[in-house]
Amino acid sequence: MKCKNCKQPFEPIRFLQKYCLNDECVRVWVESEKTKQWKKTKAKMKNDLLTIQDYIKLAQQTFNKYINLRDKKLPCISCGKPITGRVNASHYFNANNHWNVRFNEFNVHTSCITCNQYLSGNLIEYRKGLINKIGEEQLTLLELEANKTRKFTIEELKEIINTYKQKIKQYEAQ
Repeated sequence: MKCKNCKQPFEPIRFLQKYCLNDECVRVWVESEKTKQWKKTKAKMKNDLLTIQDYIKLAQQTFNKYINLRDKKLPCISCGKPITGRVNASHYFNANNHWNVRFNEFNVHTSCITCNQYLSGNLIEYRKGLINKIGEEQLTLLELEANKTRKFTIEELKEIINTYKQKIKQYEAQ
């Protein structure tokens, strides 16, 4: 086996030993282990400092990425034009005011920037597109859900993040 640092052949004493026992190589090995441990500690400390707002932001980013992958080749839900360039995950019911449907897949669809940002979602046309896509019955259920109040816990948000990360992996694997 060759030393990871000096590239000289050596006989390992321990299982999976990657460095020889030369002073310089041991120093490099100790430094690399310290760096690995610090990265783990830093990641844990960073996670411990996250607030519920941070988790909401992470969950929203992950969810929006999934929606954009799911609707990748579909036209804008509002105007029906093919989407070129940047894509928006557009909420029919505003994400800030309707927490109960913020992460509901029936409430969020891809939209062009013009409809989503400049026309505030182009909601009249969005509704027509929603009826065509999910049906009136599902839209009625969505409207009923949207009027309920909801607060998320950190555990629920972590679960949302994990769920949509898995769904993203599945879509990217296809």
